[in-house]
Amino acid sequence: MEPLVTPEWLDRESAAPDLRILDATAHLPSAGRDAAAEFAAGHIPHARFLDLASLKDAGSPVPNALPTPAQFAERMRALGVAPGDRVVLYDDSAVKTSARAWWMLRMNGIEDVAILDGGLAAWRAEVRPLQTGMPAVRPADHPAPAADWSRVRDKAAMLANIDAPAEQVLDARDAGRFSGATPDTVHNLPGGHIPGARNLPFVEVFDEDGRYLRGPTLRAAFEGAGIDLDRPIVTSCGSGVTATVLLFALHLLGKDDTALYDGSWLEWGADPGTPKQTGQSGTDPLTRSP
Repeated sequence: MEPLVTPEWLDRESAAPDLRILDATAHLPSAGRDAAAEFAAGHIPHARFLDLASLKDAGSPVPNALPTPAQFAERMRALGVAPGDRVVLYDDSAVKTSARAWWMLRMNGIEDVAILDGGLAAWRAEVRPLQTGMPAVRPADHPAPAADWSRVRDKAAMLANIDAPAEQVLDARDAGRFSGATPDTVHNLPGGHIPGARNLPFVEVFDEDGRYLRGPTLRAAFEGAGIDLDRPIVTSCGSGVTATVLLFALHLLGKDDTALYDGSWLEWGADPGTPKQTGQSGTDPLTRSP
């Protein structure tokens, strides 16, 4: 499969025996929305509810941590996803949560995975059918994978990268939170960013219909943020979700020498011992604390 599929393609392929469709919708608490209830009220035929919000390692000191291989495999078994299946992800979330699921699946060995371009909104816009209720699912055999953690960065790696920058750091949050002009009310933290980071708000890799930009237009978005696409990149955001939107967009450009700082600002900003900057990196005067 291509990394992005259209509603037309998915409608045609949805009943294929090797295809699994997963609704990866999750919402910020401030949205006041219930992803499971919305799925039951209307979802793409043959889809299963991933419950992305609960697919994390609650025992990790990292907030909203990626799941362990055992936790991941348990969820795939329950959803009837076997190794070798093709998987299409979609969401109906303002923070485009399919990308987080895409990152999880690929790091856990599921390579043939795509995102529905435009999500559930694009499906509805074409007046395609919806199903209701929670489908019965036959569990699948899914052993715990040998997950690839080589493209996940922790706080120690991010601190080391400040002193000896091997990777460009790209922050997916809005400009106000990144610069410190506004507090990070999403996570109840002051604004600011990791020293040396650049800023590309994740919404800027989509067109007005919520579909991913492609080709030169997408490349220009990264270059306009001061990113050299010939050098490695690690992405960050508030809690490791919208950072994966940028990782998926980079994948569309054929760039995979990338990594995710999973702790993101929720970990970094909450630690009084980490250095922080304010202002727009590379343009405005910077302050550093502590």
